[in-house]
Amino acid sequence: MNDMTKAAGITPPPMPATLADTGLPMTLMRDILIKTMYRMSLNQVSEIARWVCLPFGMVQQLIDDARHERLVEAMGTLHATSTSNEMGFQLTEAGRKRAQDALAISEYYGAMPVPMDAYSEQVTRQSIRKIRISREELVAAMGDLILPEMLLDHLGPAVTSGRSILMYGPPGNGKSSISNGIRDAMGDHIYIPRAVVHAGQVISVYDPIVHTLVSDPAAAGGGGLRLSAQRYDPRYVLCERPTVITGGELSLGMLELKYNPVARTYQAPLQFKATGGVFIVDDLGRQEEPPQALINRWIVPLEMNYDILSLQSGEKFIVPFDTLVIFSTNFHPNEIFDQAALRRIFFKIKIDGPNQADFLKIFALVAKKRRMPLDEATMIHLLETKYPTIDNIFANYQPVFLIDQMIAICEFEGRPYQMSPELIDRAWANMFVQDEVIVK
Repeated sequence: MNDMTKAAGITPPPMPATLADTGLPMTLMRDILIKTMYRMSLNQVSEIARWVCLPFGMVQQLIDDARHERLVEAMGTLHATSTSNEMGFQLTEAGRKRAQDALAISEYYGAMPVPMDAYSEQVTRQSIRKIRISREELVAAMGDLILPEMLLDHLGPAVTSGRSILMYGPPGNGKSSISNGIRDAMGDHIYIPRAVVHAGQVISVYDPIVHTLVSDPAAAGGGGLRLSAQRYDPRYVLCERPTVITGGELSLGMLELKYNPVARTYQAPLQFKATGGVFIVDDLGRQEEPPQALINRWIVPLEMNYDILSLQSGEKFIVPFDTLVIFSTNFHPNEIFDQAALRRIFFKIKIDGPNQADFLKIFALVAKKRRMPLDEATMIHLLETKYPTIDNIFANYQPVFLIDQMIAICEFEGRPYQMSPELIDRAWANMFVQDEVIVK
């Protein structure tokens, strides 16, 4: 399946035919235009169009309007290159002064933003709740994980619903890996705005760390002229559905708009960047914030499908919330949440350790992948001698741990890869720490 096929079922943001179709005030577009010209030293319309992400003709119209206001002047063809005969333009003294004044208000320049209302409409068109994933696709996305059928029976409806999921259970049984598998199962692509605007305040959204850019054959070509042939609004980029993964570092402040007081610009919070994708809160209960406080912050988004953010001025505004939120914890939910909070988490799935049969399947699979030959005597020793010491409690991480330990020993001692009761004993000794008093 090629990149465009994966987005074929999603209606793209329509290409604006006129400047009015952008939904932006002319003064905002003019200021971003001249700030971009000033900061990037641009003088050709095609270059400017590529930076501000508007079609060539619209940028030319903005240039003409700026010339009428005597903020921009023509340079003739003095700056024509061997590959272009475009007319050159530069800021006038008044234009440079206006750019400096605009930069003093906000350092934002570059891509024209998308109005919040327009982005909300696009979020609806590409909602994560419209995804349909089959059992086969979910199993394939889990890679080497061996999941009981009963667990898949719970996971499948949870994922396709696009609602919140709480996975809990003892550590080392693949909650984080399952979360990543759910992310991988969502193989289609959506459109992410480079920036959005509310009440004149531009908020950067596209983040190359969060958003994986997808190549668009229709957008290939030369500079700003290609934007005229593009099939969707060039203020958006085609990306894989985003995934944000947080752990113990998550704080309430990371869920609010990030304001840079020096540049006077806004950066979207994590959950807004994850719109249309997955937000994974791993190791819930390990954060400095109490779990109850974190879940309280999510109550309105989880129930109402919108979030409320605040500008520096104190003004609050509504933004779309279309995110599959996955909470993962080693604690029992009743220990960290009250019943009101639990009620708002739509699916609660316990992830237990494997039984002996599944443990052996995982062990054999890992051994094959690591090219470690299995040994019957070693496996009998492991099951009959070692596991009874921990009440035969199996965990998904243990096969990988034990086999990697034996491989490390073999490599250090110059042995071919092999299993033996002696190597299992040495590997086992590293898997647990014995309780003892350390003399200081």
